[in-house]
Amino acid sequence: MKASLIQMNSQGDKAANVAAAEQLIEKAVAEEKPDLVVLPELFAYLGVDPAQIHASGETFPDGDTYQRMSKLAARLKVTIHAGSVVERRGNRFYNSTVVFGPEGQELARYSKIHLFDVDVPGGASFRESDTISRGDEVVTYKLGDRTIGCAICYDLRFPELFRALRDKGADVIVLPAAFTLQTGKDHWEPLVRARAIETQTYFLACGQTGFFADGKKANWGHSMIVDPWGHVVAQASDGVGTTSARFDFKYLDTVRGQIPVANHHVL
Repeated sequence: MKASLIQMNSQGDKAANVAAAEQLIEKAVAEEKPDLVVLPELFAYLGVDPAQIHASGETFPDGDTYQRMSKLAARLKVTIHAGSVVERRGNRFYNSTVVFGPEGQELARYSKIHLFDVDVPGGASFRESDTISRGDEVVTYKLGDRTIGCAICYDLRFPELFRALRDKGADVIVLPAAFTLQTGKDHWEPLVRARAIETQTYFLACGQTGFFADGKKANWGHSMIVDPWGHVVAQASDGVGTTSARFDFKYLDTVRGQIPVANHHVL
C-alpha cells in the first residue's frame, strides 16, 4: 500500500480551495500512483468567523464538496481520505471526515471527538466548540485487507482514542490536521511519533500550512508519515505540496511481534 499526503494552505474561498485540492490530488496520483490520498483538516474552507464557518457547511451526501470528491475518487480509481469539512446535520455542525473508495462510494465518516478550546502561547485563543459539535464514534474502515483508523487534529493529544483504534484492528491511522504554528513547532512531531509507537501503526499526519484568516492565524504544516517504530519515513517541505511513502506490513508485523503491547493491556 502506498499513500500520498496533500499539504494545503486553505483560505476563506471554498471554491478555490476545493479546486486546489482536486489539482493536487490529480498531480499526486499521476506522479506517485498511490492507493490512498489524504487531505488536511478543513481543506474546503478555513476561517475563524462562526457565521462564515457555518455558511461553508454542507449536508452529506448532496453537498458540493462531497460530490466532487466522490466523483474524483471514481475517476482516478483511488481512495480519498478527504481531510475534513464542515458537515451540517439539522441545526448542528460537525468537523467531519469522509472517505471515498475507488468507485466513489463512501467508505467511512468520522466526526471530530475532541474540540480545540485553548489559549495557546502568544495570546491566540481558539474555541472550536463555539461553532462545532463533538462526535462520539470511534471509526475505522477497510482498504484491501488492512484496517485504517480515523482521527482529526486535536484528537492527537488523547492517546485513549488511538488505543481504541488499535484495539479495533487499525494497521494505519490517518490524522488530517490544521495544527497551530505556536504548538506545532514544539508538539507536532513528538505527538505524532508517540501515537505511532504506542499503536504500532503507520501514522499519516496531514496538515495545513502557512497563514490564513487574513494573516491573523498560522498553521505548522510538516505533514509526515511515521512507521510503527516511530521513524519519520516521509515529510513535506514548508509550503503547499505532497509527500508519499509505501508501507511495509511485514515490518509492522515484526514490530508487533517483538514488543506485543496490544497483549499487555491491564487497565
